Amino acid sequence: MNNLKLVDDGLTQEEERDQYVVKYLKSMLAIEEAIEPYKEQKKDLRKEYIENGWLTKDDIWAAVKAFRLYEKGADMDDLNEMFSAIEKKFGASNV
Repeated sequence: MNNLKLVDDGLTQEEERDQYVVKYLKSMLAIEEAIEPYKEQKKDLRKEYIENGWLTKDDIWAAVKAFRLYEKGADMDDLNEMFSAIEKKFGASNV
């Protein structure tokens, strides 16, 4: 099985690592640039729902947080226990 080499042969370990760092950063920046328009669409979607009165900022925040926990397969019993422990230690939130 052939291994794909992303850097030049004959380099020191440090030079090779530096080349990998540069290649990684270039790829990461290209991806960030490509997703930028979607970030704007996401902001516009949120703004539309708030402006039309369909959802409040708090509704959106709670829905997104709940969905992220769902995606991660969070155990709600564990989460509730942790929330209760925090509330006991710090008191009820004033927010």
